[in-house]
Amino acid sequence: MKVQILGTGCPRCKKLEANARKAIEELGITAEVEKVQDIKEITKFGVMMTPGLAIDGKVKSTGEIASVEKIKKWLQEIG
Repeated sequence: MKVQILGTGCPRCKKLEANARKAIEELGITAEVEKVQDIKEITKFGVMMTPGLAIDGKVKSTGEIASVEKIKKWLQEIG
């Protein structure tokens, strides 16, 4: 499983990454966390507002800092 944080590295992007890592840890699953910081790559996902979060290439959120609980739910749906 691959979790991608879509953003330029702003504090909001870092908080989303921390939430994603915590969700993965709490679920005890193995997942690769990748930071996508290139604007061209981010727009390929159709994301216009950062931060964004994608799981296995599918965008789950844009323009918000998703909570640990919300991310856990998405991971379990895909899991």
